[in-house]
Amino acid sequence: MKIGLLHSLIRKDEKFLIDELKVVKGVELKMLDDREVTFNLGKDNFDIDVVVERCINHSRALHGLKLFESAGIRCVNTYNVATICGDKLLTSVALAENKVPQPEVRVAFTEESALKAIEKMGYPVVLKPAVGSWGRLLSKVNDRDAAEAILEHKTVLGSYHHSIFYIQKYVEKSGRDIRSFVVGDKCIAAIYRTSPHWITNTARGGLATNCPVTDELNDISVRAAKAVGGGIVAIDIFETTQGLTVNEVNYTMEYKNSISTTGVNIPQKMVEYILQVAEGRK
Repeated sequence: MKIGLLHSLIRKDEKFLIDELKVVKGVELKMLDDREVTFNLGKDNFDIDVVVERCINHSRALHGLKLFESAGIRCVNTYNVATICGDKLLTSVALAENKVPQPEVRVAFTEESALKAIEKMGYPVVLKPAVGSWGRLLSKVNDRDAAEAILEHKTVLGSYHHSIFYIQKYVEKSGRDIRSFVVGDKCIAAIYRTSPHWITNTARGGLATNCPVTDELNDISVRAAKAVGGGIVAIDIFETTQGLTVNEVNYTMEYKNSISTTGVNIPQKMVEYILQVAEGRK
């Protein structure tokens, strides 16, 4: 069995995954550096059973998955999952269509309509770029003055990241949220991410501690994963007085801080699923 690893830099996450793949009998690992790989559309004939996407750059991941799938190669995760998870608006639509609880979300295309939407939602709100990761370019908006300033900045910046206004109702999470890890049809582990800052991402300094996987957490995590197309994903979840609610779904999940924290060999679980996909059982 030949497994391709589409990657950028080899971070700890990829190293752990590579180590697990190397100990599987009968598996040949092919490294596919996204800085070197090329495609010949309609003529590609890759000698690979499955491609595992681990790119840092969203655009390279998305287009690489599409090109490998067009050449008949199974991918983990799929192009469809990457497309939905890579865009917060598409993720929110998928969650809403599948009745998965999430904070209130409104979308607008101009400064004026965005300000009206924010005023109707009520402060505070969070403005997010539809495409982005690691908690970057998030803005907590507490009043009209801040809203007007941030909306103007986003309009003047004018990049793709700021071309629409994705507005999410701010959720008071008492200094922590949950990241759960879903592989296939099961939530295999979860962590609390704790920080005095309202952004609790571990990439921004949040502290990771073990979170027990309750039936409620497993249920909402698996439902969220299925809503975006399934596979191997990480779910960001808020604890609220109305129960758990999904914030985001991540398709190239990072887990290096969560193996020792949870006691779960996350990359081993990932490899088990990848082999099932390669064999056509998923």
